[in-house]
Order: sequence, then structure tokens, then C-alpha cells
Amino acid sequence: MSKPALGFIGLGKMGAPMSKRLMEAGHTVYVFDRDEAALAHIVSAGAKRMVSVKEVADHAETVILSLPTPEIVDAVCLHSGGLIEGSKVKRVVDLSTIGPRAAAAVCKALEVAGIVYVDSPVSGGVMGAVKGTLAVMVSCPRSHFDDLESTLAIFGKTFYLGEKAGQAQTVKLANNIMSVAAVAITSEAVVMGVKAGVDPKIMLDVINAGSGRNTASADKFPRCVLPRTFDVGFAAALAYKDVRLCVEEAEHIGVPMVVGSAVRELMSITLAVCGKDADFSDVVKVLESWAGVEVRG
Repeated sequence: MSKPALGFIGLGKMGAPMSKRLMEAGHTVYVFDRDEAALAHIVSAGAKRMVSVKEVADHAETVILSLPTPEIVDAVCLHSGGLIEGSKVKRVVDLSTIGPRAAAAVCKALEVAGIVYVDSPVSGGVMGAVKGTLAVMVSCPRSHFDDLESTLAIFGKTFYLGEKAGQAQTVKLANNIMSVAAVAITSEAVVMGVKAGVDPKIMLDVINAGSGRNTASADKFPRCVLPRTFDVGFAAALAYKDVRLCVEEAEHIGVPMVVGSAVRELMSITLAVCGKDADFSDVVKVLESWAGVEVRG
């Protein structure tokens, strides 16, 4: 039995490997990205090149998005030439991180056109996208989750969070602020250790054998900070965007986020100091410059 054709828009660091996994699983995939090099790369792997967002929506009933910001998701879905004008699309699966309120607004606008919005952000980084080990958070009508589950499982482990668009976004923002906070506090702690004359590798070994172990100490620091590559693969600009969305959402619903606000400020400073192309692990460089030391394996 042939598998349904899918649309895929957004072929960046996450979207490219995810679209490839769909093709490897037997789906025909109609793709579009404004970046011609990214588009050509996926087409060379067997995807069908489309010349616009609307053309994707004219060829596939289910269109998947992997886009960087709420504004871009809004434009792709709702602006002139967007998915809402497609002749075939019936369902939009949004893997982007855009926040609960943006997801709810896009859902409502698409619903008017008879298109179902599936809120489905993912977590696990580029390697998770390549290996199919992402956490796939989903909120949408249950019947659509049941229809999509086997397809979304190509990306990783699925988690159904409810019927309401925005519920998956809430969990994704919570996950990401915890991930960024782990990098921030580990940076402060390890820079303190180096300033005191401690070998950072040994310090991390101790932390990872003890109660301070976290995703930064266990993976990001040994892999990307000690060798000075600073290539976790998650842009500081996107990390800041996710943390900002999380803090703003918490404020909107009346939940204090004191630690989160501090993490937001530190990521803002990292962007200002290291530039718009910085990796989010570059927060270490900011703290190193303030302390006058360098964390090196």
C-alpha cells in the first residue's frame, strides 16, 4: 500500500533531515524553501521541487512546517500565496516553536478555511532529527493524531498532549527554557571552577557523577565547549527566541519566572556580544571574558 504524499516547508538544520526520513520511509515529499541551496540539496535526495508555498499546498493534503519564528509561520500559513490559499491542503502539521498564543491564532485562522492545524513542536536537536530520536509533542483533535501518529513516529517518540492548539507549544517552551538554563548555569559554574584553578574536564566528571549532572554538563560541554568548537547546532538567536516566548507566556498566564527571566537576559547579552550567528553555547565565551579565564579541555 503506497503511503500518502506530504508537503514539507522549511529545509534548515532540522527540516532537511526530517524530510529525508519521510522519503526513506516511502513518502513522496513536495518541498519548498526560500534558500535555493537547501532546496536543491533535498531535491537531489529525491524530493519534488515546488516553486512556492501555495504550490506545495496544491499538491499535498498534509503539509509539514519546520520554520524558525512565529512571524514566518504566520506568513507561510496565512499571507497572500500562503497555505490557506492551497487547493488540496487539508491539514498543517507545525513542527516549529512559536508559542501557545501564536499557535492558537494560526489554528483559528486556518480553521475558517477548513484546514486543521496540528501543533507539534519537536525537541532533540539536529542529531535527533537525523537519527529519528526526537521528542514529538502533539496537540490537535484526537482523530488527527491517530491518523498522523505513524508518520510522526518517523521523527521520534510521540506524546499526545491534548486537543487544544498551544498545549504542545507550552511543553516545548518549558523544555527549551530548562535546556538553555542548564547551559547558562553550567557555564557560570565551570567558569568559576577554572577561575579557582580547577581542571574543567575533571570538574565536569565530578558533576556528572553527582547531583549536578544535566544535559549541558553531560553532553554539550564535553562535546562542544572543552574542544572549543562551540557547535551545539542551536543558534543563540533561536534559543533567545524560545526563552523569551516562554517567559512572556508565563507572564501572560500569571506564573512568576524569576530564573527564566535571568536566563533570557544572559542570552540577550550573548547575542549582543557574539553576534546574530552565535551558537547558544557561546554564552560560555561571555562569562569567560568577564572572568578573564578560558574553559579548555
